[in-house]
Amino acid sequence: MERIPEPELMKDMTQAKAYSEADFDTQHSKIIELIDQVFGAVEFSGDILDLGCGPGDVTFRIAHRFSKAKITGIDGSQAMIRLANERQQRESLVKNRVNFIRAMVPGIDIPKKNYDLIVSTSFLHHLHQPDLLWQTIFEHSRPGAKVFVADLCRPESKGAARKIVNESANNEPEVLQEDFYNSLLAAFTPEEVENQLISAGLNKLSVHVDDYIIIHGDMGGISGLK
Repeated sequence: MERIPEPELMKDMTQAKAYSEADFDTQHSKIIELIDQVFGAVEFSGDILDLGCGPGDVTFRIAHRFSKAKITGIDGSQAMIRLANERQQRESLVKNRVNFIRAMVPGIDIPKKNYDLIVSTSFLHHLHQPDLLWQTIFEHSRPGAKVFVADLCRPESKGAARKIVNESANNEPEVLQEDFYNSLLAAFTPEEVENQLISAGLNKLSVHVDDYIIIHGDMGGISGLK
């Protein structure tokens, strides 16, 4: 099945709110487990960048997991950033270590820091130009920074995509089910991601499938920071 791109930004507040209120506990808990798994449960005490953070659920989980790190969440949707900032006021244990910024990738609004870890979850499939994610990672990582990207894997057919939605999201609101279905159609295959990494000069990053497509590794001597 050919990829069918979807809108890059979730601008509608009703749509964004449905996403933020959905039960992603199992999926997002697994993201933290996978980060520990691929990096050997190391501690990050510097700066972490979360690209395409949405309403911030994974961002806050990262903040709780890495209790000494400062986390910057980036999203292009004003609705998503608003929801993330509202939740920040309720996250008393970590709110002083988390900052959300509305910004596109790549963009001058993303703070230039020596990021120790760059994370992106369920963001790549939104991009009409996926190379922009890899360019942003290159530009904002220090030498040796860790990279962890997790995204949906495109099914073989629309029927297979609909079956996944029916099996895993049938209790969610209709708007969320349709968003999930469209996201599956917009997702990439592992082979496509590998080709993106080759084009970006990041082919040392590893790619494997574990429910998600997982891209991980370190930047070695590669860095776009000056």
